[in-house]
Amino acid sequence: RRAAFPGAGLNPTPLAGITPDMLMSTMPMPQEPRDAATALADEDIALARRAAGADEAAFEQLYRRHHRRVLGVIARLVGHAGERAEDLAQEAFVRAWQALPAFRFESAVSTWLHRLAVNTALMELRSRRSRPWQDEDDEALDMLATSDTAGRAMLGRDLERLVATLPPRARAVLVLHDVEGWKHEEIAVELGMAVGSSKAQLHRSRGLLRQRMGGMA
Repeated sequence: RRAAFPGAGLNPTPLAGITPDMLMSTMPMPQEPRDAATALADEDIALARRAAGADEAAFEQLYRRHHRRVLGVIARLVGHAGERAEDLAQEAFVRAWQALPAFRFESAVSTWLHRLAVNTALMELRSRRSRPWQDEDDEALDMLATSDTAGRAMLGRDLERLVATLPPRARAVLVLHDVEGWKHEEIAVELGMAVGSSKAQLHRSRGLLRQRMGGMA
């Protein structure tokens, strides 16, 4: 069930692309000019201060500005680009609405929302520990790498779709390390795995993505 909060009924926007330089060479995401980025950050602060005072219209504007990025990082981590990812994005914004009165503005509002999105996705991943990780082991990666049928079906899809096909824990390691910039020690703690396993999952996942992206050329 979707959470009820200002902006919750808005239509979702398309996911942002993934462009980790450590994976392969891809087109970088466009960057705002410094002055424009500073102006947007200042506007975010003004909106967040109003929203902290229960201004729902201000919070809705924050939602519209950041929904796509929040949804994007959640979808990449949990591997669901559909309704489940949207539900988790709504949950992240509910948490933001509740936490805004205590926000001290020690970081950019966009950075704070991004971290909330990552934490929400990690909570979802941790909740799966009570049941087996589906297709998470070396055998699953071997099957993905050698399955001609699955491989051909992937050709022509973008990097984000390829990342979504990785086994859950391998995908989470890849996104947290190469996209979010986490260290293996941090990843191991969050995902309940050995540091060596995190490194091995990353190595194999990168190789598989390079292989598939090479086949798309």
